Amino acid sequence: MELSSSGPARPVGRGRKAQEAVRAATLAELADKGYAELTVEGVAQRAGVHKTTVYRRWKDRASLVVDALAERFATDIPIPDTGAIETDLQALAQALVQSMTGPVGRAVQTAMYSDAGRLPEIAEARRRIFADRFRRAEPVVARAIDRGELPADTDPVELIKTLVAPIHFRLLVSPDPVEEGTADLAVRITLAAARAGVLAKGSPAPATATEADAGQAADEGAARAAGPQASTKRSASAGTKSS
Repeated sequence: MELSSSGPARPVGRGRKAQEAVRAATLAELADKGYAELTVEGVAQRAGVHKTTVYRRWKDRASLVVDALAERFATDIPIPDTGAIETDLQALAQALVQSMTGPVGRAVQTAMYSDAGRLPEIAEARRRIFADRFRRAEPVVARAIDRGELPADTDPVELIKTLVAPIHFRLLVSPDPVEEGTADLAVRITLAAARAGVLAKGSPAPATATEADAGQAADEGAARAAGPQASTKRSASAGTKSS
């Protein structure tokens, strides 16, 4: 998805085309100005619609940003069906890398993991995005189980957390760059863990991607990828703050 230009756009009318223009303008404003300076009026001008068109679909700035972020991930990271779990996971991981290292992806990271990420509405966007990602990935795991590629009790939520963890760790924590090999490594780690039974469901009841799961996904994933070294860093940081 490309960022729209900074100036006002041509009028686009109403309906689906207008909604797409508003979502694209929202992400562009987020990238240019940040969440604190983003306004519905600025989005409307950039999208080429009247602000009443925006309010007809979204009640406020928060719901607009949440919807734009969630829709962006749903379209930029489609769920593959290649016929094999390894190539499905490779497609997912590579799409995530490409999405998060592009201009829109960098803007999304800034919004979700900077100071703005502490705002309830941005936290809600993060929960919604991860919950949607978990839900949409469930068929990938189900098909792999049917083909005999994964153990029958593999937990889809834990599998996706494990897949994205090394990628998010490099994006948000490590100084190491995110490269093509990052996605391949994430796939190898995930398949090894799943086939070893490490990602099995913890109980007979099917696991579901609740909002609580989604809200904790990024932190759990980064911690899992970081290992003991990250725990030591967090402990040292906590000691510094308390002193």
